[in-house]
Amino acid sequence: MHALLYDSFSAPPRVAIVPDPVVPRDGVVVEVKASGLCRSDWHGWQGHDADIRTLPHIPGHEFAGVIAAVGRDVRRWRAGDRVTTPFVLGCGTCVYCLAGDQQVCEKQFQPGFTGPGSFAEYVALPFADVNLVRLPDEIEFVEAAALGCRFATAFRGIVTQARLRAGEWIAVYGCGGVGLSAVIIARALGANVIGVDVADEKLALAREVGAAHTFNAVAVPGIAEAIRELTAGGVQVSADALGSAVTCRNSILSLRRRGRHVQIGLLLGDQAEPALPMGRVIAHELEIFGSHGLQAHSYPELLDLIAAGKLPLDKLIGRRISLDDAGAALASLDSSPGKGITVIERFTV
Repeated sequence: MHALLYDSFSAPPRVAIVPDPVVPRDGVVVEVKASGLCRSDWHGWQGHDADIRTLPHIPGHEFAGVIAAVGRDVRRWRAGDRVTTPFVLGCGTCVYCLAGDQQVCEKQFQPGFTGPGSFAEYVALPFADVNLVRLPDEIEFVEAAALGCRFATAFRGIVTQARLRAGEWIAVYGCGGVGLSAVIIARALGANVIGVDVADEKLALAREVGAAHTFNAVAVPGIAEAIRELTAGGVQVSADALGSAVTCRNSILSLRRRGRHVQIGLLLGDQAEPALPMGRVIAHELEIFGSHGLQAHSYPELLDLIAAGKLPLDKLIGRRISLDDAGAALASLDSSPGKGITVIERFTV
């Protein structure tokens, strides 16, 4: 099969012919129909993720496709099924999985990190019965490619972790793929959304998908103060959807007393241990949450909202590219990530 891989961290990614994956006994092989490019893939390529231990490596972790082969122990799935999956695949047997928290499984598999990913014609997935999600016919593969990481992580972060309610204020720092997902979800919940970014084109898209107010953080240096002034004391919920020391800190400083911060963007590399205003956290009784994906059993609520037309996935899609174009697109994700989500939809060369 054709796959995009890199031979060492930061080395130019290349398309190569590699062996087709072997179907796991408890898993499936999926023919990939669409795979999104995510900043997490860029972090992996840079060597920021300790889970990537074998090189050459095939990245890619948010995708949708059709089951091509099924392992002999799989009971719920058949070849030809249209599926997607969370980017965290829980083992199904540890104490966390048994409690329904597969997203923090201690023996988790992550395609594109702990094993070969979806920037390829085929990808092998273990633990199929626990983790696959049946994809409704009305959801296209390209749109579904946004679900496994950015949209699902934003959904859990905003809905489950931060407990955003109708009428509340939320600030979303970073209006890339995951930030726009957060804006769409928050607006569907009836919240008042503020989008923050450094690119005017991303802020325009944030307004298009539901942000009532936007700020360019370059033009407004005191961004947290400006948000507290706009909202008469601060937002109830704030989300760092980018993942940097600056956006994390400003997100927390944007909160009103007893507000909730959710960290959705990854803090890796030299951003891994930011200085946080813990004095404010204590004095104002602020809550800080992480969001690490969404369990497969929680997808029905998300899919129902999509089917009802309340979560317009199509507005998230930016460029549609081929596997040949994916190497350059991956390398540019940090410096020039583009507007919306870039999705690989053509895999043959």
